[in-house]
Amino acid sequence: MQDEPTPEELTRAVADFLRNDIAPVLSGHNAFKLRVAINALDLVTRQLRLEDGSDAAELGRLSQLLGQPGSLAELNRVLADRIAKGEADLQTPGLSGHLWQTTMDKLAVDQPNYGSYKRELEAK
Repeated sequence: MQDEPTPEELTRAVADFLRNDIAPVLSGHNAFKLRVAINALDLVTRQLRLEDGSDAAELGRLSQLLGQPGSLAELNRVLADRIAKGEADLQTPGLSGHLWQTTMDKLAVDQPNYGSYKRELEAK
């Protein structure tokens, strides 16, 4: 485990180097492949920055919603099982809010420039 630079700082630095120094001198298919690589690094950077907070919030919502402790993976399986059995649906108190916030947290990592996501953030 290293103190500095953090994994987030490293991935951001590599993405910035590729974006600013390498991308301008490439063209064609290689430029496209580089953009894909930069996008992947940007996604990893966002995940490193946001994952702990969003996972903790999701775990808290799931624990409250399901009324039991467990890991994030375990509680998501319990929720999926309850939905599949018809024991939970969008009328279940707290479920739609949980699903909405979980989706928004995932979009913050995966597609932060998605138009509908940005509109929802502005609406808050």
